[in-house]
Amino acid sequence: MATLLLNADGLPVSYLPLSVISWQDSIKYMVLQKARVLESYDNWTVHSPTWSTAVPAVMILLEYEQRKKTLRFSKQNVFLRDDYTCQYCGLQVNRKTATLDHVLPISLGGKTVWENCTTACGKCNAQKGNKSGIKPKSKPNKPNYYNLVEKRKKLEYDLRHPSWKDYMV
Repeated sequence: MATLLLNADGLPVSYLPLSVISWQDSIKYMVLQKARVLESYDNWTVHSPTWSTAVPAVMILLEYEQRKKTLRFSKQNVFLRDDYTCQYCGLQVNRKTATLDHVLPISLGGKTVWENCTTACGKCNAQKGNKSGIKPKSKPNKPNYYNLVEKRKKLEYDLRHPSWKDYMV
């Protein structure tokens, strides 16, 4: 189980990835008085010899934490940038069927960077293989942080507690 962590302004600290902390960390935040509990899990209490509390489902930081606006390169962020669409044939893919393709293969000197990686379906990635002559429909580029966040907000989240939906703006 996990706890959704909100910034002092009531929005998630991060959308890329979603600011979720372990229930153990949420207890530490409570004890250290760094965050206030907004929602708790029903029927789930943790105990120490002298103290017990319901496990937090949603917490809000007491002090505003500056949001990071730098993008981490990851397969999931490349898939998100490309709208989970194969950049060779246009097929819609998902987290399980999407593959990361290097436009210029690593064996030919290609790097694993935004400008050389694109989303491909398994079939297109296998057909392209180690060749460099096949180009994607759109040239890969480093996305804008805000555009990527907006794309992420439109996708479904793994909401581990019903109350999380109320805080996903």
